[in-house]
Amino acid sequence: MDINTTPLIDVMLVLLIMLIITIPMQLHSINLDMPTGSPPLAIQKPTIVRIEIDARNVVRWNDKALTDRAELDALFQTASQQKTQPEVHIKPHGKAKYEAVAGVLASAQRNGLTKLGIVGSEQFAGY
Repeated sequence: MDINTTPLIDVMLVLLIMLIITIPMQLHSINLDMPTGSPPLAIQKPTIVRIEIDARNVVRWNDKALTDRAELDALFQTASQQKTQPEVHIKPHGKAKYEAVAGVLASAQRNGLTKLGIVGSEQFAGY
């Protein structure tokens, strides 16, 4: 005597069909909340201040040689008080002393400048 499994299979199929019918349809789209209103204003390009330190450790601010550290601090102070701070690109020569470059970075940090970058660092790749 074997158990007749046909009714059990029929009940299982009916339950499977009911489950498939009650599952909500999957949509293959992504709902996005798009911004409303007017587009933002055009972004202004920041002003760039180029600081170069040559092999004799002379600091140049946009190709103008500075006489001492106080003059550099004064220029950094005026730059940090602008509405939008300029980007400061520091380009040291390969023969410049570390203390000259570190002094420029320390002066910039002390005066509150945050947009600093070292330019031309590929010359130091062999060290």
